[in-house]
Amino acid sequence: MSRLAWPEYFMRIAELVAERSTCLRRKVGAVAVKDRRILATGYNGAPSGVAHCQESGCLRQKLGVPSGERHELCRGLHAEQNVIIQAAVHGISLAGSEIFCTFQPCIICSKMLINCKVSRIYYAQGYPDSMSVEMLAAAGVQCERLPLTPEDKA
Repeated sequence: MSRLAWPEYFMRIAELVAERSTCLRRKVGAVAVKDRRILATGYNGAPSGVAHCQESGCLRQKLGVPSGERHELCRGLHAEQNVIIQAAVHGISLAGSEIFCTFQPCIICSKMLINCKVSRIYYAQGYPDSMSVEMLAAAGVQCERLPLTPEDKA
């Protein structure tokens, strides 16, 4: 009987967190971890108390906005943003933590994670935002693709 390695364990939790997403285009989950302990979780969706895209429809889809562009044209927050907000609401520092995301963070989330002093980001699937990869590297934040399934590894 084999036991899951810690990175795979947390990535699978991120995948489960993504199931709470209310986004019509892409379900994303994120988990902040330090010393093998979960600090916060987040998924993409509209702010609390605001109608979700499942109810109001997808603004980005209506406007024909391609993935990876014009992030401000969306009702929702990204999973990484919600991780940061959840940690802040509960007074938890993310400095030195690792983030496990089902997708590579966009440039906006990357800048926020850099300023939170996150040490490492694991992601399962890529995202069309090369600027985020460059900025994370320039800031010294380690990034590693950690596919969820054998199909993702191809």
